[in-house]
Amino acid sequence: MPKPSKKRTDRDNPEWTEKEFARAVPFSELPAKVRKVLEKRKRGPQKAPTKVAISIRLSKDVVDTLRSTGEGWQGRVDDALRSWINLQPAERGRANRSV
Repeated sequence: MPKPSKKRTDRDNPEWTEKEFARAVPFSELPAKVRKVLEKRKRGPQKAPTKVAISIRLSKDVVDTLRSTGEGWQGRVDDALRSWINLQPAERGRANRSV
């Protein structure tokens, strides 16, 4: 399997080393006690989903700046977009102005 380009990896998801690959095992081969603990850590379904997963292309410098603000940067982007939407004139045809 070819290794990914260094240009395509990022600090949030670093490329595994050969040592890490050698130690890796499928989840099903972990000891039952470990699997049980990890299965409990899974997040359950949302009672009322409030967010939608999307894919968006942004400039690298914008993403780098946003990520540099630390944990929670995606929520801050959501807040900034909501503020921008609420500042737009009502005549743009939006039925529900308070998002």
